[in-house]
Amino acid sequence: MGILSQLSVIHLLWAATVFCQYEDYDFEDDYDEVPDQHPFYFNPSTQAEVPRFPFPVECARECFCPPAFPLSMYCDHRKLKTIPNIPSHVQQLYLQSNNIEAVPAGPFSNVTFLREINLSHNKIKFHMIDHGVFAKLPNLLQIHLQHNELEEFPFPLPSSLERLLLGFNKISRLSGKALEGLPNITMLDLCNNFLEDSVLKGKPFLNMKNLMQLNLCNNKLQTMPPDLPSSLMYLSLENNSISYVPENYFNRLPKIIALRMSRNNLQNIPCNTFNLPNLLELNLGHNKLKQVFYIPRSLQHLYIEDNDIEFINVTLMCPSIDPLNTNQLTYIRVDQNKLTIPISTYAFFCFPHIRTIYYGEQNVNANKSTQLRTTVFRRFLTPEEYHEADDDHEIQDHETEDHEAEDNYFHPYFQ
Repeated sequence: MGILSQLSVIHLLWAATVFCQYEDYDFEDDYDEVPDQHPFYFNPSTQAEVPRFPFPVECARECFCPPAFPLSMYCDHRKLKTIPNIPSHVQQLYLQSNNIEAVPAGPFSNVTFLREINLSHNKIKFHMIDHGVFAKLPNLLQIHLQHNELEEFPFPLPSSLERLLLGFNKISRLSGKALEGLPNITMLDLCNNFLEDSVLKGKPFLNMKNLMQLNLCNNKLQTMPPDLPSSLMYLSLENNSISYVPENYFNRLPKIIALRMSRNNLQNIPCNTFNLPNLLELNLGHNKLKQVFYIPRSLQHLYIEDNDIEFINVTLMCPSIDPLNTNQLTYIRVDQNKLTIPISTYAFFCFPHIRTIYYGEQNVNANKSTQLRTTVFRRFLTPEEYHEADDDHEIQDHETEDHEAEDNYFHPYFQ
């Protein structure tokens, strides 16, 4: 027993020593220092592929190559008429806002690692782009060609391409092979061109299996573009002449998050047209709608301003209430309609998260606009939320009333 007692005492002393060690240990000591932060490059993982180069790096004399960004060459806003020779190590090339009229193959002859080209705001025409000049760049991910004088879709393009911006051109034709061989395209901007329905009859977007964002605003479309890929999440069709949406049109587009169709000629929309499980933003302002429609439970922002709506039937918008799966709508804009009374209070049972209803002025009479007693209805807001709501409305008001601004495009990632 004596030996066992001694062993027990020794065990207790050892446990106390260990406990004291933990008591004296500061767990925060190892986390006080912030680890070294490396600067973010367009694609840091590709740095290892680039051969070592001495400093200062090679740079075209017309351009600027900052030591902090050795893989970028800045040639923008320099009144250039031609593209300078591009060093082989360059990954990002910025040539926007010049007087460039042609894209010859010569300057790109030694380029291997180029990933982004910005040629926006120049004077480039389709026939002045050397055939295959872009297709020979195997690592190219992004091309900016907006604000040029392109009459046709530039092709061929490399299969690596992910983002292509062609807005503000004169494109009226899409070759049958123009969009072939582009399996990785996620964002395509064709806003502010001259595209008509006949150009899209060949279903040019059907095989773009990874396309997430398609911008077709400010064209000459009268019908919905046919056979869009099911991967699509953001669709912009503002400022066209579309008058009708087939009832089952969106059945094959279940991933749609944001849909903008303002400034068209929409009049009658089938009630369940927008029954999309992931829809967050729906903009149908500046049309000729006379009644509302079913609101999916996921929708958060609804814009139906400047239509011909006289009465908002909440039962159409919300035919049933599910306490376990509530509607997420938080903001409605209904100004410049023909409303004479506010939305029924039943809406607050259907849409318990609603925060703001903007009534603004109503076009009840042909010669003058009138206001309801409450121009903006806000519910359950703290003082901080009031301030935030004011800021949000100012931003949305500007975006809705100035759809010709380029900044009104969808951001490539929903925020």
